Parts: sequence; structure tokens; C-alpha cells
Amino acid sequence: MADNKVLHVLLFPWSAFGHLMPYFQLAKALAKAGVHVSFISTPKNLQRLPPIPPSLSPFITPVSIPLPKLPGDPLPEGAEATVDIPFHKISLLKLALDLAKPPFRKFIADHPHPPDWFIVDFNATWIFDISREFRIPTVFFCVISSGFLALLAHVLGSGLPLSEIGSLMSPPPINGSTVAYRRHEAAEIRAGFFEMNDSGMSDCDRVTTIVSASRAIAVRSCNEFDVDYFKFYSNYCGKKVIPVGLLPPEKPQKTEFEADSPWKSTFEWLDQQNPQSVVFVGFGSECKLTKDQIHEIARGVELSELPFLWALRKPDWAEDSDPLPVGFRDRTAQRGIVSMGWAPQMEILGHPAIGGSLFHGGWGSAIEALQFGHGLVLLPFIVDQPLNARLLVDKGVAIEVERREEDGSFSGEAIAKALRETMISEEGEKIRKRAKEIAAIFGDTNRHQQYIEEFVQFLKKGSSNQ
Repeated sequence: MADNKVLHVLLFPWSAFGHLMPYFQLAKALAKAGVHVSFISTPKNLQRLPPIPPSLSPFITPVSIPLPKLPGDPLPEGAEATVDIPFHKISLLKLALDLAKPPFRKFIADHPHPPDWFIVDFNATWIFDISREFRIPTVFFCVISSGFLALLAHVLGSGLPLSEIGSLMSPPPINGSTVAYRRHEAAEIRAGFFEMNDSGMSDCDRVTTIVSASRAIAVRSCNEFDVDYFKFYSNYCGKKVIPVGLLPPEKPQKTEFEADSPWKSTFEWLDQQNPQSVVFVGFGSECKLTKDQIHEIARGVELSELPFLWALRKPDWAEDSDPLPVGFRDRTAQRGIVSMGWAPQMEILGHPAIGGSLFHGGWGSAIEALQFGHGLVLLPFIVDQPLNARLLVDKGVAIEVERREEDGSFSGEAIAKALRETMISEEGEKIRKRAKEIAAIFGDTNRHQQYIEEFVQFLKKGSSNQ
């Protein structure tokens, strides 16, 4: 394309906040590079995104398309993202978004300056009809770690039937990697990812369809951390795989909370704690924990005897009751705080009193924690989380909580052991040191913006070759 022509890209993420937020981070990074971005999602999802920085608002245009209704309205009223619905109905959300092709096409047809590229998520398999019609090339932006992609390539390339869960339990041949599923996880991922769901497709078929029709695959990764994994995937799929950096959220400025905000007293408490002495516990809004799981996590936090700050989203099953074990708050009141509901996670992670994080191993959460140099304690549950956990353990920045191989159950004692090793034990010193070294990579915003600049050059060159 001509050097003076402004590049215009369209971003269309899957409706889960573990996808929406990385796409939003990508939109901001592209805007900083002078790219115009049309960011498409449903009305409610767009409203729940953070505000666009004023300096970038001329470059980012939110585009609202309604979530199509399914016959019989099986989704809850107002549900537009996975956080709004129970886990077993997520496939229906995919089915609803499969019907979004007409309003999407209308936006492209009516736009005075159609985009030069589509950058889309795994779910939008219909995008290629529009891509061919309007001659707009596509990039698949994969928000999960390249460890997941490498294992997927290893499994599909093995030729073994997916009914053989052993193929999911064998790591890819990369430098002694342990990135693979355990037995209890393999059975779940086979059913949840490789088998057809209520949307009429399996998630694996969606990913392979998107990859086969895309010009390139962009990954939230960098050469300095896991280059072997995305190179392995590139060799398998025969496509160009482009790292766009880790897209770390901007580190917040010191926040002044209102006098009546509960977070004012929480941060005052943090100010009184020793540096790097407090463990942050947070499993986000997408991870729907059972009563037994919450109680075991609480037991582990209590047994660890460490100072803690736990951001806990109240589960649906608790209703008007306290989801925590009886007496937990009283017994730990002198050394910890449990905060229910929304939490300013980046401000918490950036506080000098925080020294480690206990969470599910989601890739975005790992990036947030590691840019501050925290040691990680990982308790993974779904999809890519177990593979992220093994990748992070392999890289020397994390400990994974021990679980029973047969059913994946875990104990408070195992959590306490992992917490103490990561935070204070002599054995964990290597992890604490390595996490601080990795922070220089994960938190280097200039480094990651350079990856974006290189991605933009690829987009410009590809657009001029059409």
C-alpha cells in the first residue's frame, strides 16, 4: 500500500473477556502505531470495555452489532459474553454469533473506507465468505499461549484418533517440554474442544477452519519467551506465525480512592505490609468455582500463614450466604483481607507489598503478574490453563499446586505448600529470582510496541500485494 495511506484494520474478538481484553490491548497498540481500528462487538460488551484513551480515540472506532436471537431465546436476558451465562450454554453463544454475518457484512458494504485487513478470533468461521467477496485478507489473532498451539499441532500431527486421550498427554518435542494435559484434564478437553457441541462445530474445527483460510496467525507472544513453541506450530500449519508481543496492560498510576471506597482501607492495609510479603489470590470472573474448591483454597491460604489479599467474585450458588468456610474471616482477620466483587487488579499487582499470585493460569493473568516480577502459584481448571501452567513451570517462574491424577482434586495442604515455597522458602528462591528476571521482558512496553511496529509493516506490505 502507499506509504501515505492510513492502514485500516477490523478486529472481531470472541465474546469472552479473556479474548475481548487482549483484542482491546491490540487495538490500542495498533492505534499507537497510527493504524485505524474498527473494533466490533455487541453493545453490552463494548460498554464494559475500559474507556479509550483520549489520545487514541481518533484511531479506534467501536462498532456495535446486535447479538442475534436464537429460537426460543435459550440464553439469559442481556447475556452477551461468557461471563453472563453458565458454562454449559457457552456453545449457544457461539451459535448466536454464527448468525452475526449479515450485520457484519452490512457494516463492510456500507463503509466508505473498508478495512484493509480482518483480524478475527477462532469463532468467526463465516468471515471468509465476506473476505472473498470484498477481497479483504484475514489474520487469526490467537490470544492464548503458543504452548496450546504447539500441543494442538502435536496432537493433530500425530495421526492418532482423538478418542485416544494419550495423544493429549504427550508434550510436543520441544526442549524437554512438559506442556501436555494430565489424565483427568485430557478427558475434559477431548469432550469440550475436540467434540462437536451445540453450535454444530467443535472448537478444534473452528480453529483449523480459521487457520486454513487466514493469511497469517498472530500470537500474543515474543521471541524472548516461547519462540520454540510458535515456530513448532508454524512448521505444522505451514502459515506465517507472527508474535505481536505480550500486550501487557499499562501499569497504573497511583490511584486515589474515594473516602467511602472499601479499597481505600484495603490499600492503606497494603501500605503497612512488608515489601513482597503478601500473596494476591484471584480467579477472575470466568472461573466458576464450586463450594468445595473455594473451601479448599481458603483452607490452603489459612494454613500457609502468609499475609493475603483475596479478590473473590461471589458465586451464583452462594446467593445470600457467605461462600467462605465458617470462621475463616475471623481466624485470618489479622493477616488478610477478602474483597467481594470487582477488584482493581492491576493496582493490586503493582503494589510493592505483593510478592506472589495464586490464580488459574490464564495467559492474560500470567502476563499481568509477571510484568511485576511475581512468583506464581497455579491452580488451572479449563482449556489452555493447564498448558499455560506447565509452560510457566518449565520457564522457572511458577509452581503448580499438586493434584490427584485420577480426578484432579486438590487439598488445602497442597495449596499451602505451594504458597510457602513460592513466597518464603529457600527452595523457592530460584523462582523469585527468575520471576524478577522475566519481568524485564514482560514489562518492557517499548519492546512489545516494537513487535507491533513489525506486525504493522507486515500488514502494510500484505495490503499492497493484493
